[in-house]
Amino acid sequence: MPVQTALWILMPLPFMRWCRRRHGEIFRVKLPLANGGIINVCDPAAVKTVFTGNPDRLRAGEANVILEPLLGTRSVLLLDGPEHIRQRKLMLPSFHGERMQRYGAVMTAITEREIATWRAGETMQLEPRMQRITLEVILRTVFGLDDGERLIELRDKLRRLLDAGSSPLTLIPSMRRSDRAGRPVGTFARLMALKAQVDSVLYDEIARRRARTDLAERDDILSLLLQARDEQGQPMTDQELRDELMTLLAAGHETTATSLAWFFELMLRHPAAMRRLEDELAHDRTEYLDAAIKETMRLRPVVPVVVRHLLDPLEVAGHRLPAGTIVGCNIVLTHRHQPTYDDPESFRPERFVDKATETYSWIPFGGGIRRCLGASFAHYEMRTVIPTILARTRLRTGSPRGERVKRRAVTLVPSRRARVIVDEVRAAA
Repeated sequence: MPVQTALWILMPLPFMRWCRRRHGEIFRVKLPLANGGIINVCDPAAVKTVFTGNPDRLRAGEANVILEPLLGTRSVLLLDGPEHIRQRKLMLPSFHGERMQRYGAVMTAITEREIATWRAGETMQLEPRMQRITLEVILRTVFGLDDGERLIELRDKLRRLLDAGSSPLTLIPSMRRSDRAGRPVGTFARLMALKAQVDSVLYDEIARRRARTDLAERDDILSLLLQARDEQGQPMTDQELRDELMTLLAAGHETTATSLAWFFELMLRHPAAMRRLEDELAHDRTEYLDAAIKETMRLRPVVPVVVRHLLDPLEVAGHRLPAGTIVGCNIVLTHRHQPTYDDPESFRPERFVDKATETYSWIPFGGGIRRCLGASFAHYEMRTVIPTILARTRLRTGSPRGERVKRRAVTLVPSRRARVIVDEVRAAA
């Protein structure tokens, strides 16, 4: 187990590829996160079996329990059965496609403000710059905060919390040490202290927002969630609101920033693709932009695997998995499945031009009834931020070789944080 855990953390892509070559489309990885390890499935047909299985018997919430210290027990990611369905129904209207359009101007303005800090000739890491954009977008569109002390306070506390939780070791239950009285110690104690600081601000903001008389006129997601009612007419509790806000932050901030960083890391190494993209954007066409985003998320999915806990035996890819098994749909390898994808290791946005993604072979947002609620939000944000950056700057890659994939907590990020050189910063139109 220690060797497999080290390889899973330190060499995620080479290790996954080796497992597939040696064991085929289904294999077990022994990890301390799950008793008996995780059974990885990599074939779209097997992925379909898992995603379309009875959600009452394939529990995603139970399989995601390692996220509980940060997200909380009432997060939609950690709930199963009727509780999950209730919470999902309460949240889904906030992510309606038409509503996303209202956030476009905010996303553009935040991106423009970030670009204004860039200087021609500088070499910088693009990933933290994208994190600044996506965090600001979350604070304004989800939390509904405007410029001021509260936004600055929450932003600073969230950054410290997310940085403290970025190590893969924070996911291992045995590393969450406590003293005899049950009090956290060591790095886990620091993480919990930072979480308590964030929680204090979140609960205070929830209380302030509940007291406002203009909720019906506001369109930030927190205000919408405060007005949501379930089928019995009951609102979300403060704990539910807090846990869902943290879930939206963790799932929507880091992942979108990383996808944006991977987009530029890949596109800047393919000049012909970049020229085609810029030409089409100049003519107000977005087909190639959408294709390039999809190809980025295919080749560099931010989350490597989505998991389910089996309450009953399940037949998958000719194997009978017993009850109690943790089965994971391996996104990285499913996105490299042949013959679904010709030359799967190559970056070729053309494969998605005028072609829809297939439900069980392109799964960066998971699938089934557990598909990410914020998928449309993330895609819209990328479609807004990328053209804004391209219109205002000229970038080139800051290193001769492509950046390898590195693990940070549950995400896969560029090893050098997407180093770029800023050749030009143009004035805003």
